[in-house]
Amino acid sequence: MNVLFTSVEAAPFAKVGGMADVVGSLPAALRKLGIDARLIMPGTGTIPHLKYNITYQFSFPFQHRWGTTNAHVYFTEHKGVPVYFVQAWPYIGQESGVYQEVSQDYPRFIFFSQLTLAVAWQLKQREGWMPDVLHAHDWHTGLVPFLLTAARWQQEWRNVGSLITLHNMAYQGDWANSFLFNAGVPPRLEPMLWNGKDNNLLAIGIAYADYVTTVSPRYAIEIQSPENAFGLAGLVRARLPDLRGILNGIDMDEWNPATDKVITQNYDADSFVELRPANKAALQQKLGLPVRPDVPLLGVVSRLTGQKGIDLMLPAVRGLLSSHDAQFVALGSGEDALEYGLWGVQNDFGDRARFVNTYSEDVAHLIYAGSDIFLMPSRFEPCGTSQMFAMRYGSLPLVRETGGLADTVQNYDNGAADYGTGFTFLWSEAYPLYNTMRWAVETYHNRKEAWHRMVQRAMRVDFSWDISARQYADLYAAAAAKHR
Repeated sequence: MNVLFTSVEAAPFAKVGGMADVVGSLPAALRKLGIDARLIMPGTGTIPHLKYNITYQFSFPFQHRWGTTNAHVYFTEHKGVPVYFVQAWPYIGQESGVYQEVSQDYPRFIFFSQLTLAVAWQLKQREGWMPDVLHAHDWHTGLVPFLLTAARWQQEWRNVGSLITLHNMAYQGDWANSFLFNAGVPPRLEPMLWNGKDNNLLAIGIAYADYVTTVSPRYAIEIQSPENAFGLAGLVRARLPDLRGILNGIDMDEWNPATDKVITQNYDADSFVELRPANKAALQQKLGLPVRPDVPLLGVVSRLTGQKGIDLMLPAVRGLLSSHDAQFVALGSGEDALEYGLWGVQNDFGDRARFVNTYSEDVAHLIYAGSDIFLMPSRFEPCGTSQMFAMRYGSLPLVRETGGLADTVQNYDNGAADYGTGFTFLWSEAYPLYNTMRWAVETYHNRKEAWHRMVQRAMRVDFSWDISARQYADLYAAAAAKHR
């Protein structure tokens, strides 16, 4: 089975959100199952070729509505996975980041989707490799399943299946009609795409893919409601027979406190009581907080957006720091109002709160390894990986019961910790969040044995890709079988 992933993000080459972690790690897990999984992505101008040993492979003329463009394909191998980077002036290769303005991103991602099939055809001609399934990710490559359907009149594409994974329904690539027309994309005549949905790139992918997956079972249920489908609930329900929720995994070797070279002291689920406190002290010292092993340290690593519930967290954190002996650290950037709010928390609680207004992978590792409680009060969370990283490193997650957070975090039983890997709350409001934070802090102070049992249980949860990769392998086989 040959599978070609097509995505605009993949760790470590280009990462903005959790999609990059999935696309960067799932193909390697699939290859362990004997699936020849490969990846194609835009060769954006920010990807350092020398750092990742990316080399030139070949060029070919790509004909499109406005003429012919020379497409250049580069190659590297990451964790045993062949990765192809495509550049084509003026759309791909000059960018200053993964995403630009909408007026630039729409034509660029449509063009990249067209190039996906063209590069796959070139691989067949040059290497004898042809995908059995094309696996698209989010709206950026949502056009790929339709382009494949439109190409099935050709013998070479007749038996190829398709899959699209929905990482976040809030971003859809809607109102792309003029860009699609300018790119020469044929009309989308699927009856499910009524009321303008034929100009919505994510909707196109959902309608035309053989199978649709979400990144957690709970999210597959949630996107059937108008609140979480952002206008596509009817389309999602129409595809229910082909909808699957498959929980994301993480790279358990990369995210391993026993071997992590970034943190101060390595440890595991058997030694965390004695060894992990050194990382807490190092984090406190690095950020200029008083080094106190007795105080609970709450951590956040997040994009600062309304989706992540940061606006709910701000008054809750203020209330907690006013009423309890605790420390708080946050790492991230995003909406101005939320950044200002976190700066305000640091200014008002200067000896107990710190805000690092950027993203740093190294600081993130330190927070996972050094914090006691990890906050994720998301309004909605398709899957989330930060709670998995936190549990892997022994920081108990405190999350809202939604999406993948509900699928991965077991609520504390408020007793001897015979059950539980963290703390959950339901209502998307500041006061329930504050009460849950207070509950977690008081548990930390008053029930140490129960706390340690939960930490050990959380660290031992298997979040590897093994089970999920087998589920994807079954879907690939089913998708290909639809066209044989």
